Amino acid sequence: MERPPTETHIDEDAARGGSTPHIVRYVLGISLALAIIGLSLAWMTGALLSGEEEETSTSGANAQSEMQAPAKAA
Repeated sequence: MERPPTETHIDEDAARGGSTPHIVRYVLGISLALAIIGLSLAWMTGALLSGEEEETSTSGANAQSEMQAPAKAA
């Protein structure tokens, strides 16, 4: 007795219910590039506007003032 085939072979378009355009990889690539550019700009502008020289000079001044301050008697 011959067995009926148990596997069903369907082409890709019929199985997925439509065609598969390759635009998704372009959308993902462009989105990744825009995210990298946006985060880089935010990081660079934050670094430029934070006033790095002020932070180092105030921390240096605090260290000098602590060294020069006389020790209080207990």
